[in-house]
Amino acid sequence: MTTAPDAPSLPGFPFSWDGTRVPAEVGELRATAPVRRVRTIAGDEAWLVSSYELCHQVLKDPRFSLKDTSAPGVPRQYALTIPPEVVNNMGNITGAGLRRAVMKAVNPKTPGLAEWLRADAERLVDRVVADGPTADLRGAFCEPYSAGMHCHLLGIPQAEGPAFLRSLDIAFMNSPCPISGARINWDRDIARMTALLDDPATHGLMGELAALRDDPDYAHLTDEMLATVGVTLFGAGTVSTSGFLTMALVYLLTHPGTLQLLRDRPELIGPGVEELLRVNLSIGDGLPRLALEDVRLGDVDVRAGELVLVLVEGANLDPEKFPDPHRFDVRRDNTADHLSFGGGAHYCPATALGRAHARTALEVLLARLPGLALAVPPGELVWRTGFMKRIPERLPVTW
Repeated sequence: MTTAPDAPSLPGFPFSWDGTRVPAEVGELRATAPVRRVRTIAGDEAWLVSSYELCHQVLKDPRFSLKDTSAPGVPRQYALTIPPEVVNNMGNITGAGLRRAVMKAVNPKTPGLAEWLRADAERLVDRVVADGPTADLRGAFCEPYSAGMHCHLLGIPQAEGPAFLRSLDIAFMNSPCPISGARINWDRDIARMTALLDDPATHGLMGELAALRDDPDYAHLTDEMLATVGVTLFGAGTVSTSGFLTMALVYLLTHPGTLQLLRDRPELIGPGVEELLRVNLSIGDGLPRLALEDVRLGDVDVRAGELVLVLVEGANLDPEKFPDPHRFDVRRDNTADHLSFGGGAHYCPATALGRAHARTALEVLLARLPGLALAVPPGELVWRTGFMKRIPERLPVTW
């Protein structure tokens, strides 16, 4: 039975912060009301889309805009924690003529990057082993590994990683009201990244951007605009890669058979990462889009100006698209159709980098820590609330 489109808005979205199980509401909505009114964290109404077909439609259709979700007066999923003009970050980068430089920086085939990733993973595991079990794998490995990679890509000192990392707990909050600390952190980070533009030791992407200041073709760029590229790339990239890697590990540690499969057959880690992207629950909210005009979506007429939220876990676990969707299958022939990197004009430009980051991390961790296991019962993991990613506050492990 399908729920009427004009049914009262469903409260309580996001449904659950617990990343060890799919919220019960996901399958029920997909089966009965794949386009359903919900009440957002900000208190506004939105359409929650939960089937693969309709989620894919929203992400591909230019009548659904990401940029306009930051416009004044529109319904919001939560309060903005970054300046409104930064929401459409890749669009801004493209408009400023910087897309080529950014795409070059996030290319995993950049000479030396693969070697750097493996060496840094080994270094971090050395430190974990030296400290002895138990360890918080999120704090001791996932976050510094992701932050370090982004410092490397940006060409800024590794010592800068913790300084930029400390802003992210606030920058990626889901809050119903503005957060004073977000602006403080943003201004501090922009000032710090701007100073790095003048540091002769800066190389990589930030060094390349700094050199553009001497090119008359780029006279329209300010230092603040260049620094914004660095700050947003570090923040979004670090939170996304660290969050996915943490949740991939949560999945493996709570599915011992899958963990054993990848440990025994490391050649399957590559396709295994793709399946982990599909089944993991790291995306804690919906991908927001604003309808620019009236659009028919399934059985619902979405009106211009209404907010639409794409429920990625609904799409990725849709049995109509992925038969037996909760089964981890490295031989699934359409796994890469998952929507964990978004879609359409805003498909994540760093997809290959994210895969390489996770694959290398898992190869090193499973080889070096053959007895890797949770150090606490799964039910005792503490889950962060009010955040754009589902993550445990700590991931205690032994080996």
